[in-house]
Order: sequence, then structure tokens, then C-alpha cells
Amino acid sequence: MKKINTKKIIVYMLIIFSSLIIVGLVGAIIRLINLPAIFITLTIIIGISYSKKAFWPKEILQTIFKIKSVDESKSIKIKSKKQAAGKSLKSIDQLIELINDEVKSKALKYEKDRVSLELDRGDIILVVFGIGSSGKTSLIRALLKRIVGKVSPEMGSTKTKEIYRLRLKGLPRGIKIIDTPGILEAGIGGREREKSALIQAQKSDLIIVVIEGDLRSEETKTIRSLSKSGKRLLLVLNKIDLRGENEEKRLIEILNSRCSDFIDSRDIICTSASPQTIAIPGKSPYQPDPEINNLIKRLANILHEEGEELIADNILIQCSNLGKEGKRLLIQQREKSAKKCIDKYGWLSSGVLILTPLPVIDMLAAAAVNAQMVIEIAKIYGVEITKDRAKNLALSVGKILATMGLVKGGVSLISSTLSLSLPTLVVGKVIQGVSVSWLTRIAGASFITYFEQDQSWGDGGIQEVVEYHYKLNKRDEYFKSFIRRAYERVIDPIVENKFKKLPPRSRPPMVEDSMDL
Repeated sequence: MKKINTKKIIVYMLIIFSSLIIVGLVGAIIRLINLPAIFITLTIIIGISYSKKAFWPKEILQTIFKIKSVDESKSIKIKSKKQAAGKSLKSIDQLIELINDEVKSKALKYEKDRVSLELDRGDIILVVFGIGSSGKTSLIRALLKRIVGKVSPEMGSTKTKEIYRLRLKGLPRGIKIIDTPGILEAGIGGREREKSALIQAQKSDLIIVVIEGDLRSEETKTIRSLSKSGKRLLLVLNKIDLRGENEEKRLIEILNSRCSDFIDSRDIICTSASPQTIAIPGKSPYQPDPEINNLIKRLANILHEEGEELIADNILIQCSNLGKEGKRLLIQQREKSAKKCIDKYGWLSSGVLILTPLPVIDMLAAAAVNAQMVIEIAKIYGVEITKDRAKNLALSVGKILATMGLVKGGVSLISSTLSLSLPTLVVGKVIQGVSVSWLTRIAGASFITYFEQDQSWGDGGIQEVVEYHYKLNKRDEYFKSFIRRAYERVIDPIVENKFKKLPPRSRPPMVEDSMDL
């Protein structure tokens, strides 16, 4: 059924209404108001409005009432999407400038430049995707033969991507068909080929997912993920010549049920790309023609109606993905730099306290946070703050550490871990020094969260953030890593200086060092 164009109906109704007014005015003037006059006038006006050669009535009304045609609205929409993509690409340039890792920044710039070219590219990219045995290559062969009229005899099983280009009648753009390796194959090689196929799918304007039966759970998961990322999908049930009509209907019902939330029922299509030969006694076997007409019709309809918008959507998606990747790299870089800063101030505070022990344990909270550390962490995250502001932030975290009992809890944890393995003469100094270093890590990690969240402590407030990092750093793997480094940075130098002839002491087992805070 042909879709009713509401906007056209409105235009024509306005034309008719205007015509009636004109007829009335003319009739009033010349006193010739009658039904024949009205009928004749309406007939003329409607005839003119439907004429392909005369557009002035519609154009006048569209100008007066600001009515846009469907094609015009679509064009504006596509243009706005491309403008949004252009702005997104400029923001990616800014991210690239902030990334210090030369290799990662170059890789991101390469992808950004590739997407920039996509804004004005000519072809619609169509990716054929699915498991290896589904008949992807056979389907492409059938499409090429039906549309182009010839096909290379060398086409076969695909281990790497294969690219074919064709033109569809009436379509201003060419179509680039990419045949991808099969997914869900075993082994390292299979996983690598699947990764390659997914990368190609993510760069496509339209994806044809080829299956040979009911969807496996992993297949469903993969194509659902592609749909959620914004990709337009056609689901092709191939090899229908191998099953009866009832089985075909049953599979279609199952597929509609499984995919109803992300694939339109019209986009689930049956094909037989390479039908089995039929044996004829006394004659050569008969090779039936491929059954792909429904696919061609649906494909042509989508490409004609949605082709330009598919390209615009794809570019926006790719820009969004690049932006996310750039932000991820920047977050990683900032976290790494901030943790180095925290590490530096943690051991610095430790050394100061060992030289000048504090008489009051609660003062460790103040020693665990450092205004200069806050300033440096803020700078890493692109934030300029005053020294007074940094002091206030430091004191706020220090107060939470003290009032929640985290200072005493931390000192008790450090003391129970170290006291039995250390000489009595250095126990007090070492425990205070190592404790303040550990508390500095917790405070510093809290500041990282604060600046990552655009200078916000979040819905739970400062208390929740500090408590979270306290519990995180108490975890066995993190705590053992810290104690190991404490021996290397603080304990061993002190003990070796005071007791040079003492035998080696037991220490926590070697674990992989962790910078997690």
C-alpha cells in the first residue's frame, strides 16, 4: 500500500481553500457566483497543482505557510548530521593535541582523517556479515551476476575482506560491497578474522547478516550489539532450497520472535544464493537460478529512500566512537600521570614524618593530604585552582579521613603488618611514615575521582568517595603491592642504615606491582 503523504494533502487543501476564496471574490465582483464557475475554477487550479511543469501554486503556499516538502526536510536533516559530524571531528583534533603518547595519537589522527574523507565520499558501503558456512560469498556472487551481469570465477571462501563495486539503476552513488571473514570460528586465527569482520561492520552504512538457519545465541548477541551501535541491518535467511515451505515459515516466525526488538520484519528476507543442482536422468544436471529477487527489491528500496541518511548516520556513529576512544586515551593518560604525582608526594610525606614524628596520630590526616599535590593533580586534568582552594580540598579530605576513623584504621592495619618483622627502635617511625604514605594514596585517589567528575564528589558526596578508595586500597592485592614498595622505598634504607649486620627479614611475597589507588 502506498504511503499517504500528509504534507502534500495539506498543500492541496490549502490550494483548494484559496481557490474557493478567489472564486467568491471574483463572483462577488461580477455577480456570477454559481456552481459551474466554482467547479471550473477548482478543476483548473487542481490541474495546475498536479502538473509536473507548473509548481508555482505549491511554492507560493509553501513560502507563505513555511511548509517543507519531504525531500527538503530530509535534505536539511542530512545536512545537519554532517555539520554535527564536522564539529565532532574538530573536537577530536583537540583531544589528539592533549594525548602525549605519539603512537596512540597518530593512530587516532589516522582514523579521524579517514572519517573526514567519509564526509564527501561517493560510495555507499555495504558489508556482508555472518558465519563462514552461511553462503556470504555465494550471495555476493548472485547479486553481482544479477545486477552487473558478470562475476569473477575466482570468488571463493573469504579469509580476508574482499571488495566489489557496482552501480544500481537510478541510484546516484555507487555501492561498495565488502565480503568479510566468517565469525565464531575456533582458534586464534578465527578470533582475529572475527575481529576484522566486526571492524568492517562498524565502518559500514548497511549490513547484510547472512544466516543458514536459526540464530545461535552468540550470533544474536553480536548482531544485537551492531544494531545498538546504530547500524542498519538486513537479516538474510539463505539456503531456503534445502528446506520445505513449512520449515521456512517456522524459521521466519522464530527469527521474527528473536529479533523483533532490533530488526523490522520486512528486513528478514529469504534467499537461495546457490541452489543445489537437480539431477535429470540421461541429461546434464539442471542448475536453478538463484532466488534473490526479494533481497534485491528490499535493498534497492532502502538504498533509494535511506541511502544518504545511512551515510550521514554512519559518519556520526564513527565520529562518536572516535570521540569516546580519544576520551578513553586521555583518561588513561591523566590517571597514569596523577598516580605518579600521588606516589611522589606519598613517599615524600613518609620521609618527612620519619624525620619528624608527629605526637598526635590524628595529625596524620593533615599530613596525608598536600595542597601542592592537589594543585598538580588539578593541572593534569586541565583545571587551574588557587592555593587556598587546594588547601580547602585537602583539609576536607583530611577531615573525612580523621572523623570516619580511617586514619586510626589505616595505622592499625600498617602496624599489624609491619611491627612483628621490624626492630623495636624503628617501629614507631616506620609505621607513621608508611601509614601517611598509604593515606596519601587514598586522599590522592579521591582527588582523581573529583577532577574526573568535573570537580564534583558525585551524589554520595566526599564521604562516599573517600570510603570507596579506602576499601579499595585495603584489598589484598593492592595492599601487598604497597607494602612491597614500602620496604623498597622506606623500610630497607632505614633498617640497613641503623642495623647493617642484621640478617635479612621476611617480607610479603612478590606480587605484580599495582598503581591502582
